[in-house]
Amino acid sequence: MRRNKRERQRLLQETIEENPFITDEELAEKFSVSIQTIRLDRLELSIPELRERIKNVAKQTFADKVKSLPIEEVIGEIIDIQPDDSAISIFDVKKEHVFKRNQIARGHHLFAQANSLAVAVINDELALTAKANIRFMRPVKEGERVVAKAKVKKLNENGRTIVEVNSYVGQELVFFGEFHMYRSNVAKKGEGNDENSN
Repeated sequence: MRRNKRERQRLLQETIEENPFITDEELAEKFSVSIQTIRLDRLELSIPELRERIKNVAKQTFADKVKSLPIEEVIGEIIDIQPDDSAISIFDVKKEHVFKRNQIARGHHLFAQANSLAVAVINDELALTAKANIRFMRPVKEGERVVAKAKVKKLNENGRTIVEVNSYVGQELVFFGEFHMYRSNVAKKGEGNDENSN
């Protein structure tokens, strides 16, 4: 059943509010219109594309969990975080991230993704990198997606936390980093959940 434009746009807005992860292709099929019509409707309604909607949901979801730095200062997009345990981010390597002559990503972008994820996973308002041991395993090229996975390995009583970050393109390890993080609170794992702890 064909709907008029106003009705379709109203239903489109409701559908996206209910499921921000729905694609333009799925919407076109649902409303029996072309993908271009859906894109024009979204534009008229000021509804961002899927990628931007995912970013917005992630920012809202993770902003409260990340204490150590503003979520927009994390390099890459956080897609999962468990404070003082683990975190995952994705970074799409674009033209502005690579050397012009060979399209290989500049190393500081991979380091920045891993380092900012190591900072973000620390459940403290102050987290600084004291030391880092890193290895670049292979060059990353323009157009590749880097998935960084951070894991808190050790919470020391001296105010240091060791965070290991492995970055992958597909299943292939492209970067490894062990970050020794300084933090202002030195609570051990699990203490933050105890009402009697200070």
